[in-house]
Amino acid sequence: MGDYHNNQTLWTEILPGGHHWSGRIQKGAVLQFKALGANANVSLFCVNAEDKLERYNMPDSLKGQHTAYLTAGNVLYSDLGRVMASIVKDEAGWNDTFCGPSRPEQIEKQFGTRTFQDARNDMYQSGLDGLLVELSKFSLGQTDLSATVNLFSKVTPNDVGALSYVPSDNTDQIIELRFEMDCLVFLSAAPHGLDNSAEYQPADIQLSLFKANSLGETDICRDSCPQNQRAFQNNARYYAISNV
Repeated sequence: MGDYHNNQTLWTEILPGGHHWSGRIQKGAVLQFKALGANANVSLFCVNAEDKLERYNMPDSLKGQHTAYLTAGNVLYSDLGRVMASIVKDEAGWNDTFCGPSRPEQIEKQFGTRTFQDARNDMYQSGLDGLLVELSKFSLGQTDLSATVNLFSKVTPNDVGALSYVPSDNTDQIIELRFEMDCLVFLSAAPHGLDNSAEYQPADIQLSLFKANSLGETDICRDSCPQNQRAFQNNARYYAISNV
């Protein structure tokens, strides 16, 4: 698989483990995530920057692509049948879509409590709390948040369907998302909710932004299944005037 961007970094920054981030990522950009440690996790949620009622839809993303997890060649559908972002590179190979962000009670049960008053930026924070902080910056709240994509995290079921987290050394693994519409992107690098690590040591994540290359005659995500081709056609109609 070749490169899907021009390899010229527009900006880069570190998202410390346990912290959160949000920003507007434009259509035609590639956001790269690089894990800087083991057991990395990035809970990602996004909405249409121009219409915040259009949001990432987990059930449609899985049903339309006949999968239980997302990886290279898959896309993130919105609830209006359009493509929000395409996963053009995935060295982790499996990104959990079922479990959502970790919750405060999960973090407290697993790791105990360490508050901002006690530890400042070394506080223990859940993925949910971090995402809600970022959502509030754009006048969104808990009722606006649905399922997330948990990048770098793999979960597997047992014979009765109970899910378990699979520990992994993600160090230096890269995942790249090419954005197919202007999105508000919300991130938390808190641990996965099923991570059974003894200590709260979520990995740092390096974020980098690139300009995407134009889609070719064939594309790893658009052409991976007929439903994706239809969703890209929906995007084309949505942006028809702006592309003239």
